[in-house]
Amino acid sequence: MTDDQLQETTGGDLNLRKLAHVMYGLFALGLISGGLFGLAVLAAIVLAYMKRADAAGTVYARHFDWLIMTFWWGLLWGGLSALATYIFIGWLTGLVVLVWLLYRIARGWLALFEGRTPSPIQD
Repeated sequence: MTDDQLQETTGGDLNLRKLAHVMYGLFALGLISGGLFGLAVLAAIVLAYMKRADAAGTVYARHFDWLIMTFWWGLLWGGLSALATYIFIGWLTGLVVLVWLLYRIARGWLALFEGRTPSPIQD
């Protein structure tokens, strides 16, 4: 079995693949709700950090890392966009950040459905 093929691995009593789907869903819910369910994004990230050790050595670890990195980079660029609203370009950069976040979530989630790991560049 290659590294890019997903294996059925359990983290405690919860299947890591199902957990990854839940985390992607929570992250997407928080984004598309316009912040109304912003705690869903935080819940997804907390779950990713908590189950990261259980996923170590599996392909799911890459999905957890993908979500964590997406969150932190999105937070950084979102914060910079909020600061840029003072010079009237923050709304445009904020929209770019939102589109980038949705792209990252869609790309990672589709990779999970297809049984492979997320990567920025596909062969």
